[in-house]
Amino acid sequence: MSALAQPLGAPAAPASAPEPRRRLRPVEVTPSREQRRRRPRALAATIAVSGVFAILLAQLMLSIQLSEGAYRITAAEGQLVELSRSSQVLSENLARLESPQNLAAQAESLGMVVNSSSAYLRLADAAVLGTPVAASAQSGVLDGRASTVGNVLLVDVPLVVPAAAGEALGVAPTPSSPGPLASAEEPTGPEPLPAPITQ
Repeated sequence: MSALAQPLGAPAAPASAPEPRRRLRPVEVTPSREQRRRRPRALAATIAVSGVFAILLAQLMLSIQLSEGAYRITAAEGQLVELSRSSQVLSENLARLESPQNLAAQAESLGMVVNSSSAYLRLADAAVLGTPVAASAQSGVLDGRASTVGNVLLVDVPLVVPAAAGEALGVAPTPSSPGPLASAEEPTGPEPLPAPITQ
């Protein structure tokens, strides 16, 4: 049947002849137009993804800085509270030392007394009005115990002692019992805030 299928004029191919071997050559792949169009899209996508990551990193750094600023503000507010308390304690101590009772007691400890007779000097004509009388130790004390209420905050305030000839004024070494303000501890400053725990 194979003899019938061949054309009459064609020579019959030898059945035993080997086929020639083909040499393998490397094939160069050249990008098609479609692949060339896709390359810029891949580059643009890479740039866009990198930009998104850069924005996320910048946002993370910004939130870290904001949280550090919040901790600093909290620490500064705590320090402000402590300083205002310290200022209030010092203002109360100053008011206690400036009180008329304290000034009178200090003056009495230096030997000053009240003069019950008052005399005035008129500057216009240098006339003395009233009868001046020298004050004595029996004429009274300066603290006005009869007319004022005693100041219990002055219990632990030391009195100034009169100085001997040639010495400076000193403070009397009196043992002081702790008063209501003396027992208050001086503020040592705000405690540091604990470090934030991040994961």
